[in-house]
Amino acid sequence: MTQGRLIAVVGPSGVGKDSVMTGLHDALPRLHLVRRVITRAPALGGEEYDAVTVAQFAALADEGAFAVHWGAHGLQYGVPITVKYQLGRGTDCLVNFSRKALTQAAEIFPRLLVLNVTAKPETLALRLTSRARETDEEIAQRLAEAEKPLPAGLDVIHLANDGPLSETVARGAALLQPASV
Repeated sequence: MTQGRLIAVVGPSGVGKDSVMTGLHDALPRLHLVRRVITRAPALGGEEYDAVTVAQFAALADEGAFAVHWGAHGLQYGVPITVKYQLGRGTDCLVNFSRKALTQAAEIFPRLLVLNVTAKPETLALRLTSRARETDEEIAQRLAEAEKPLPAGLDVIHLANDGPLSETVARGAALLQPASV
C-alpha cells in the first residue's frame, strides 16, 4: 500500500485556510482532517482543535506526542503523532500548517504536499478587519508576514481564494484529486 500524503495547508492569516480545508474534506471525504493541539483557549472558532495549557503542551512534546510542532503568534501548535498511522494506511491527511515548520515536515513526511492558499492583500485586510480579533498593528504585522516566501524545494500547489469559496474548493479538489486516485 502506498503511503498517504501529508497535505500541509499554509497561507497568511485571513486567507480562509479553515474554510478551504472544510470544503475540501466535504468534496473529498477520504481526506482525513488532522486535529491539531494548540495552546489556545477552547472554542474560539475556526478549526476544531484540542486546547491545552503551555505546561500540558510541553509535557506532550516531551513525551513524543507530536509528529511535528512549532510556535507562532505567541501560541504552540502540535500535529499529533497519530497522523503517521493514518498516512501509513494510505490515507491523505489535510492539516493546517505553518510555513516555518515546512522544512522540518519535509524531513519527516516523505510525501509532503504543500497547499499554499493565497489571496490579494486587500482581501486579506478586509477579512482580518472583519473578524475583529487583532489590533490594527497586529493586522499590519500579519499582512507583512503574508509576503514571506515558502522554503525552496517543496512540492507546492498554489490556490487563490479571492472569490467564492465554492469555486476555490472546486479548484482545490481538482488539483488534489488526480494524485490520490
